[in-house]
Amino acid sequence: MQVKDPALLRRMYRSLFRIRRVEEEISVVYPSDRIQSPIHLSIGQEAVSVGVCEALEPGDAVFGTYRSHGYYLAKGGDLKGMVAELYGKAMGVAKGKAGSMHLIDLPHGVMAASAVVATTIPQAVGFAYACRQQRRKAVVVSFFGDGAVEEGAFHESVNFAALKQLPVLFVCENNLYAILSAQKSRQALDNLPERVRAYGMPAERVEGNDLFRIYDWTREAAERIRAGQGGPAFLECRTYRWRDHVGPGEDFHLGYRTRDEAQPWMDGDQVARVAALLNPEDRQRIEREVEAEVREAFAFAEESPFPDHEELYTDVFKEAGGGALG
Repeated sequence: MQVKDPALLRRMYRSLFRIRRVEEEISVVYPSDRIQSPIHLSIGQEAVSVGVCEALEPGDAVFGTYRSHGYYLAKGGDLKGMVAELYGKAMGVAKGKAGSMHLIDLPHGVMAASAVVATTIPQAVGFAYACRQQRRKAVVVSFFGDGAVEEGAFHESVNFAALKQLPVLFVCENNLYAILSAQKSRQALDNLPERVRAYGMPAERVEGNDLFRIYDWTREAAERIRAGQGGPAFLECRTYRWRDHVGPGEDFHLGYRTRDEAQPWMDGDQVARVAALLNPEDRQRIEREVEAEVREAFAFAEESPFPDHEELYTDVFKEAGGGALG
């Protein structure tokens, strides 16, 4: 492995450690019921979000799934607003109305997240089409899981993006399970990149949750797009979630997967991998700063007010003149 630029390593570690610590703290608070939203943790999968988002520019946009904390934070989403949103508080990024599964931070390029599988893939493609029509240099990333590739929306979107040569990167976070169903029980062939190439775009797979390979691929693909030398591309990132599909606990007792299967992924933890590449002083400083930020964010959420009842009637569509909801 080629050692990266020290400043890049520090940024990557801060982002990885920050996501990990935020989600660990969510796990602690969640059983108290003070968090008002279902949660889908990305503990173990942080390398995908960080590897991709570190290669992007501020004006780029990301669309994703209900497992949204990782890419939201990696792209620069507001931490205080995120935690307050999980608490259902008025100071949340969506005024407490969206919760964990629908995080959004437009100023930082964090677009729609959705609880419905594959729904943000065509939204990302539409946004990329708009960027091309407006001659913007933005790159659009669509994050989704392996279960989404079985939806028609995925195939329609990939086909259209290839046909129109749109500036969109499709990133499949393949954690090998769609809820509790293993990929091998749902797909006859383990060949996602091959299937996507048939639509007419480059497609690769990164094994082992490898942060640096994910970063290098994204940076090169984004540079090609910005230079007008290519359209869409697809990356399958093999990764693994350590916790429940939904919730803060472990689920090995359910029998659909085993701890023995998970252990190699835990042994290859990318947070620990990058930490080992830093000098101890840098690592300790970053960890102190992140711990202080996390404490401040949760204190902010605890102290923030709940929305007024009148907020039930704002930010909704209805006919002019007070007609029925559309």
